[in-house]
Amino acid sequence: MVAPLRIAFAGTPDFAVPALNALLDAGHEVAAVYTQPDRPAGRGRRLRPSPVKAAAERAGLPVRQPLSLRNASERETLAALAPDVMVVVAYGLILPASVLGIPRHGCLNIHASLLPRWRGAAPIQRALLAGDERTGVCIMRMSTGLDTGPVIACEDTPIRDDDTGGSLHDRLAAMGAELIAPALEGWVRGELAERPQPEQGVTYADKLSMDETRVDWNETATAIERRIRAFDPWPVARTRYRDTELRLWRARVLPGPAQGTAGQVVSASGEGIDVATGEGVLRLEELQLAGRRRQDVASFLNGFRLVVGEHLG
Repeated sequence: MVAPLRIAFAGTPDFAVPALNALLDAGHEVAAVYTQPDRPAGRGRRLRPSPVKAAAERAGLPVRQPLSLRNASERETLAALAPDVMVVVAYGLILPASVLGIPRHGCLNIHASLLPRWRGAAPIQRALLAGDERTGVCIMRMSTGLDTGPVIACEDTPIRDDDTGGSLHDRLAAMGAELIAPALEGWVRGELAERPQPEQGVTYADKLSMDETRVDWNETATAIERRIRAFDPWPVARTRYRDTELRLWRARVLPGPAQGTAGQVVSASGEGIDVATGEGVLRLEELQLAGRRRQDVASFLNGFRLVVGEHLG
């Protein structure tokens, strides 16, 4: 057992909140929480705090929201906290070398992949899109490269056939929270050795773009079904029918070859809307019209006329 550590925590989205709570539950002292500035959100575009800021305020922790950690005054402020370690989880800002060297034990990052696979911004969605069979979380000592630092601990999990970006996000967030305190304590005690990442097997998880949400019906049914799951709950896969945008939430690959051309609606019933793809048939089971709620296909077809034989996309 190590004495309680003095921690500077840096994180922004929901994914980081369980790790912050786990460190507090383990009895460590969080000297300050760093998170990105409040952003406008919603129809009124009112400033909204990040999930990490909201969690920190509930716990009575001091919060800092600098636009950057590159200026000298911010580095001096961090140094004055005298942190033993900085724990970083999906913070969203680059930590320069001058910051990485401030904590006595350096900076540790919780990353949602099995490094070196899927370094970068969107590892959860990229693993789903690629059809990976497993993923996980790694605790890494941060270096100046993009997720290139040595790994201290990892835990893996299978990717289920029904996993979505949301379900995998929640599972990996919980795994990271369970792993961070014992990994941090074991590392400080010298019981966990750093392992350099191998040079082979490196892939990069580029940031998601809205262009990727447009379904290309020339892809295989399997690839399109993965896209729908990967982009649930955000940014949501979508297609067009005539002049209407359809958001796609759930689909299933049907056995057998496609009957029709890519994007063609080959049948539509309460069981599903069957669409030909570049390889195979995809059955759409849950859809959404812009400005409406998500609906199962039977409810959707009750209020929307779709002509069999026409094309999506």
